[in-house]
Amino acid sequence: MILVTGATGNVGSALVKQLAGAGGPVRGLSRGGDASRLPPGAEAAAGDLNNPESLIPALSGVSAVFLLPGYENMPATLAEIRRAGAERVVLLSGSSVGGGDLGNVISRYMIESETAVRESGLPWTFLRPGGFMTNTLQWADQLRTGDVVRAPWAGVRIANIDPWDIAAVAAAALRSVEHEGRVYALSGPESLLPADRVRILGEVLGRELRFEGQSDEEARAEMSTQMPAEYVDAFFSFYSDGTIDESRVLPTVEEVTGREPRTFRQWAQANAGAFA
Repeated sequence: MILVTGATGNVGSALVKQLAGAGGPVRGLSRGGDASRLPPGAEAAAGDLNNPESLIPALSGVSAVFLLPGYENMPATLAEIRRAGAERVVLLSGSSVGGGDLGNVISRYMIESETAVRESGLPWTFLRPGGFMTNTLQWADQLRTGDVVRAPWAGVRIANIDPWDIAAVAAAALRSVEHEGRVYALSGPESLLPADRVRILGEVLGRELRFEGQSDEEARAEMSTQMPAEYVDAFFSFYSDGTIDESRVLPTVEEVTGREPRTFRQWAQANAGAFA
């Protein structure tokens, strides 16, 4: 039995679908434990990653756990996972961990999560993807009312990855000892500017879309209405100051899964309805 935390999120939902589709036993954890949001063949379990004791029923009989980062008392959560007899943990982390910047709130919670897993005594695999293709869904409201996308960091290239491919690597690592102790940096197959993504999305939708870059001042003001200041600072550190480089196209997905990662065009075709 494999337990997938965050089973209704971007990566978790794709992972549950792949594991259930392969016929293996999988249990999807969410706060509400809503079985209707899981595919056929998957068990539903309720639990809160900020409350390690709430996870005990979901961990019964589990051999491997896909774990999200950044929750309260990760050492206690990992102790419960070990007590349940799990054989390995696959942790979703992020590309900024390599920089080691504990002053960046996003990097810090991922670094601390990796440290907790390393110190837990459990066999582990870390996944460090760059930007998700699903971040493009942030543009959906703009494209429902017009043909212009305004977004920050017009000059920053990112080799965005489809969460489906992150899930495929996670599935491999959860089912085999050969990935234990490995840190996998993950990317998509092409390095794109925001304007490139808008162009491809327009071609898929059959619309004449246009990209307009925001100034840092405009972007900071808008983001400050959506998230705490320390998270705004973290993203500006990444993309305005250039403390991370997510432009590199990496071979990891193909090396682990035996197939090339999905292109942005493929992702856009699969998710075109979100922009209608």
